[in-house]
Amino acid sequence: MKLKMFFVFLFGSIMSIAAQNPGSITGKVTDKATTEPVPYVTITVKENGAVVSGGLTDDNGEFAIKNLPLKNYTVEFQFMGYKTYAMSANLTDKDRTANLGNIAISEDVTQLNEVEVIKETTTIEQKIDRKVITVGRDLTTAGGTASEIMGNIPSVNVDQDGKISLRGNPNVRILVDGRPTTIDPAQLLKQIPSSSIKKIELITNPSAKYNPEGMSGIINIILHKNANDGFNGNFNSGINFGETPKFNTGLDLNYRKGKVNFFGNIGGNVGKWANSGFIRRKDTGSEQLIDVLNDNEGILAKVGMDYYIDDNNTVSVYTTQNSFNGNATVTTDIFNTNPADDIYQDSKVDDENYNNAYNLAYKHKFAKEGHTLDLEANHNYSKSTQDVNYDITRGNNTQSFYVDGLKDRRKNTTVNLDYVNPLSEKSTLELGAEARLLRTESNFFTTNTPVEYPTVDYTYDQDIFSAYATFGQKWTKFSYQVGARLESYKVVADFNKGTLGFKDDYITVYPTLFAGYNFNEKNMLQFSFSRRVDRPNPDQTSPLREFSTPLLTSIGNPSLEPQFTSSVELNYTKMFGQGSSVTGGVYYRFINDEINRIFYPNDATANTDDQIMSFGNFDKNTAWGFEVSANYKITKWWDIQPAVDFSSINQQGLVSQPLASDPDSFEFINRKITANAFNARMNSNFKVNDRLSFLLFGFYRGPVNGVQGEMKEMYKIDSGARYSLLDNRMSLSVRFNDMFKTQRFGFDSNNPFPQSGEFRWESRTVYFGLNYRFGGGKNMAMQRKQRDDNTKQGGGGMF
Repeated sequence: MKLKMFFVFLFGSIMSIAAQNPGSITGKVTDKATTEPVPYVTITVKENGAVVSGGLTDDNGEFAIKNLPLKNYTVEFQFMGYKTYAMSANLTDKDRTANLGNIAISEDVTQLNEVEVIKETTTIEQKIDRKVITVGRDLTTAGGTASEIMGNIPSVNVDQDGKISLRGNPNVRILVDGRPTTIDPAQLLKQIPSSSIKKIELITNPSAKYNPEGMSGIINIILHKNANDGFNGNFNSGINFGETPKFNTGLDLNYRKGKVNFFGNIGGNVGKWANSGFIRRKDTGSEQLIDVLNDNEGILAKVGMDYYIDDNNTVSVYTTQNSFNGNATVTTDIFNTNPADDIYQDSKVDDENYNNAYNLAYKHKFAKEGHTLDLEANHNYSKSTQDVNYDITRGNNTQSFYVDGLKDRRKNTTVNLDYVNPLSEKSTLELGAEARLLRTESNFFTTNTPVEYPTVDYTYDQDIFSAYATFGQKWTKFSYQVGARLESYKVVADFNKGTLGFKDDYITVYPTLFAGYNFNEKNMLQFSFSRRVDRPNPDQTSPLREFSTPLLTSIGNPSLEPQFTSSVELNYTKMFGQGSSVTGGVYYRFINDEINRIFYPNDATANTDDQIMSFGNFDKNTAWGFEVSANYKITKWWDIQPAVDFSSINQQGLVSQPLASDPDSFEFINRKITANAFNARMNSNFKVNDRLSFLLFGFYRGPVNGVQGEMKEMYKIDSGARYSLLDNRMSLSVRFNDMFKTQRFGFDSNNPFPQSGEFRWESRTVYFGLNYRFGGGKNMAMQRKQRDDNTKQGGGGMF
């Protein structure tokens, strides 16, 4: 009932259009070069610099702005790909209609290049609530998938399993086109071709209009969507040479005619990826050698349509279809001081994953500029199956076989309503509501014996209802926004029909505050505060095994509680000439009920070396850090993008240690540490001429202390070149990744056993890429709110 009353209030608050006035301004807008009419040009009517009215040209380029008081006005004509044009219009008692006649607007060549061409160089822009990385060709050559290019993004780290962390924290929410998916983020990033990515947004302290999940913030991956008039497209293809060649291909197509815009892209990657590593026990002298070969094939397609009903109403629909199939061979050899205790395990893994998303959006623009209502519905469904065949041979020549099977189905349905009302030139009110229904069903079986649960049926259902309100004001130098999100959360988990059930139900308020001060056009200071939550995901709560080796099994914890974080952040941006800028920021976090890893011996087996990896909640923790990034043009032919970040996190977790009196028995100890992490990146671009350029990229991650042990330092250097031809319609690129083969993941640990290890993947590769754009036309996209740019809002793993 309360939610229904909210919608009644929201729609009832829409103000009626003001009474009519007698004056009007008419005319027709055409292209200066072709004399063809230009539809959907934005027209702004101003009085002494203040906007009083506006509109759009129709399909024939004609317009009529009515109901204007009899005054003197300035009329501006703005359209993407054209220079802004302004002229005067005087309305008097004698001449109540000002016919401006034919208004010829000319192309803005610089802007057209930005619209139609993928940028050569990646750019970083600091906005009031996010950092926006526009992906250029220099970044797409880092590899064929999103996972491979993420390690080149400031403040983002990717571990050996493909797990993402932001500012040193893995509790980050991954979105695609502003929408959540049901796929594990690490798996998802391996499925998205790098050529399909347009922008990456890092939102470290989101406002109340965003869903509150993700302690360290949100990473939003925006896929390409053209809106150019006529038929046009873009083709990408690449081959990455490592131990074996890997291929990726992408095609973007767009057709725009009149009120209808059709768009679509499809991308795929295929190849074999090799990983290897070792783990050595310091007390027993045993050693594990692990070799993994993944043979993967993925396809991602996005198809949609925009229909511009009239100047004020737009309907958009699209679907994203994703298919990913993989086969892996995992070989684990365990050598002990006594050869009879050796273990050799061969695992054959067969994965099939399908993910489908469907989106429908409606937008209404009221008479007042910026006064909008958006309604959006999104449904995401994923299905995955995994079959693993284990073949184990022991040093005493005994052999065993068993099979694990897992089926996983997830549904996520979301409905959003967003209302924006600029109450005045300085004040803006935003209201919204959202309903999210998430359903997860998993079925597991094993032929291994003895096990406690040979078959498992697990469901994890979440119902989330929320409403938010924000109010902001902006003056010449100072601006602020306050907001709050009220959320009702309910979760019900069922394990084998109530054997290990779990329920949680609570209502929480998430307040936010933003403030900004512009000292001048080139110096900006921003402050923000937000409260956020990290809810256990199905992978962290599921008691089903996620992966298994002879000495390590990963499972979830059904009783995990949500983790709450309060975060404050201060950022400063300094702009220089020629597009150069530097941004610095500091942040501090208060964390309650932190979710962290725990390790303990597996009591279900007779092998005392066997370990369980799971999750647990811990009390209050804190974290702080800083980051600095810059875009700087040293000369006309040389520009650099340096970035450094540091995070210090007070962590605690349960570690299992052997008893001094009985080394074969263990006890849990709560260990507290301070994890300090330092990262540095430097991207350097050298432009020889308009066609040829070179790049050099370096990365360093310092050693990091953790609850279970210490991660060793990691670093690499990449180089590359790019050449353009055919009037800049085609480009060829090459990139040598990790030239000196220094990138690796190493660790030392004392819990639950003293051990050290190192893992490597195919980091040293040579990538060759081709990009070709075709078709023509100018961008005719309606100036409307894009959910891509104004969005709302892992488990474990080893390979």
